[in-house]
Amino acid sequence: MADGLNREVTVAPSDGPRVRGAARGLGGPPDVGGIVDVAEHNRRALFDARRTGDIGLVHSWELVTAVDGPGTRMTLFMSGCPLRCKYCHNPDTMELREGTLENVDDVIKRVKRYRSVFRASGGGLTISGGEPLFQLAFTRRVLAAAKEAGIHTAVDTSGNLGHRLSDDDLDLVDLFLLDVKSGLPETYEKVTGQKLKPTIEFGERLVARGKKMWIRFVLVPGLTDDPANVEATADIVARWAPSVERVEVLPFHNMGADKWANLGMTYELADVRPPSRESLESVREVFRSRGLTTF
Repeated sequence: MADGLNREVTVAPSDGPRVRGAARGLGGPPDVGGIVDVAEHNRRALFDARRTGDIGLVHSWELVTAVDGPGTRMTLFMSGCPLRCKYCHNPDTMELREGTLENVDDVIKRVKRYRSVFRASGGGLTISGGEPLFQLAFTRRVLAAAKEAGIHTAVDTSGNLGHRLSDDDLDLVDLFLLDVKSGLPETYEKVTGQKLKPTIEFGERLVARGKKMWIRFVLVPGLTDDPANVEATADIVARWAPSVERVEVLPFHNMGADKWANLGMTYELADVRPPSRESLESVREVFRSRGLTTF
């Protein structure tokens, strides 16, 4: 996801100026080395542009097949996330301090270049993060333009900020990749630093709206693999069965450990090993026992 939870993002960023922190806006004089320091420049211009969706802080892009939705997909990773997942593989997406300032019209043009690829493969655009709903105005405008161009759209989200979406916003999205971090409230809060309730409420709203979902659950030994937590997660997802096309149980890995270190952040899972194939398959069977197609 959403926070790069199932793999490390290694693609190059976009071609625009790379920033750390908030930029002072577009169209000003060039900055030394392309780096803008929050402490030295005015944030207001960037915040104003973000409110209108004219620009967004984009972490990176990726062109992949059958990973972030069906077919070949252009995945746009946005910066910013309200969660602090202990297993996040891209912690540099948590804050609005790393990325490339992108004009919304330029992003839309880039996405449209791949229309023939999307048509041939049954693919489309996926907006991920970080949390794509953190920069909602920008995300909304990109989704609307993609839909108008006949491009399949997907959003990879934790659902934590789902309350920000209107029904009209929901209708801009063909598929939601909903990351359910845990099924027990106390475990969810331990994993993410946030409450489980917003994710449940968002999932229920998607079902009521008839929206399609792919569910993602990351199996982390010693953190999310307790049988009671797995059972609780499967029970929650089973309630959404009419809208759930598939469940993906993803193995934890610690490829993002160096990023945590480079950011001066404590990585609590440095000594955790990936789950065994047997444990992965056992957890998948729990979801399958609820009648859910699970990989």
